[in-house]
Formats: sequence, structure tokens, C-alpha cells
Amino acid sequence: MRVLLQRVTQASVSVDRRQVGAIGKGFLALVGVTHHDARQAAEKLAAKTVKLRVFEDDAGLMNLALADVCGAVLAVSQFTLYADTRRGNRPGFTDAARPGQGEELYEAYVAALRAADVPVQTGVFGAHMEVALVNDGPVTILLEA
Repeated sequence: MRVLLQRVTQASVSVDRRQVGAIGKGFLALVGVTHHDARQAAEKLAAKTVKLRVFEDDAGLMNLALADVCGAVLAVSQFTLYADTRRGNRPGFTDAARPGQGEELYEAYVAALRAADVPVQTGVFGAHMEVALVNDGPVTILLEA
């Protein structure tokens, strides 16, 4: 499982030109699942997301976690995190989990964040989404399990 975190000052996601999720300060989390992933991976990456100290303190050092800054997460499913670009110019997606497994583990990640009292907004699994964000820093970190 892969979660690409982008520290943001704001982010939103729309489906069919209708906003379905939006946050202020926090993380845009792009969530990808592969075949061998299990629920434990989703829970592990959610815990890492919650505890990751990449928000600046008063001294300008990355010392603070989501709760310290009253941050939120906008979680968006992203099967293309498992694109294989080693051959040719057209990516392959055989490493991405099938939709049923992908949705189950994406939802497990979201549920684990909510269980940790993190405000979470989501996209719509499997939909064509438009994501808007203001990347803060920029800070972009890849988590893998």
C-alpha cells in the first residue's frame, strides 16, 4: 500500500463539477493499493499519517503532527500510484489491486484515521475526480507498507 501525502493549506475534490470533499490545513492523501495488501497495511499507514511530524512549530522546524495543528485529511483513491513505467510510454497498472480490494483497503485507511479522531473528507472511489490543492512548502512524502 502506498499513501502519497501532500501537506496543504487547503484542498478539495470534485466529481461531475460538484465538490464532494474539502479541507483547510492538513494532508491531501492519495491512497494506492496493490494485490498483496491487507487491512494491517491500511491501519499502519493511517497511524503513520496521524503521527507524522511535518508541520512547522514556532521555530520553523517540522515538529508538529496533524492534531497539533488541528489539521484534517482529504483522502483520495489513486490506483495510478502503482503504475509501471519501466517499458514503453504507456503505463501498466497490473500491480494495482482490483477495485473491490482497493476500495475495501481505502475505506479501512479512512476508518482508521477517523478512529484516531482526525477530521477526514474523501473523494468518490472509482470516480473521475478533479483535485485542487495548495501545497504547503511544498512538502510531499511517500508512505509505504
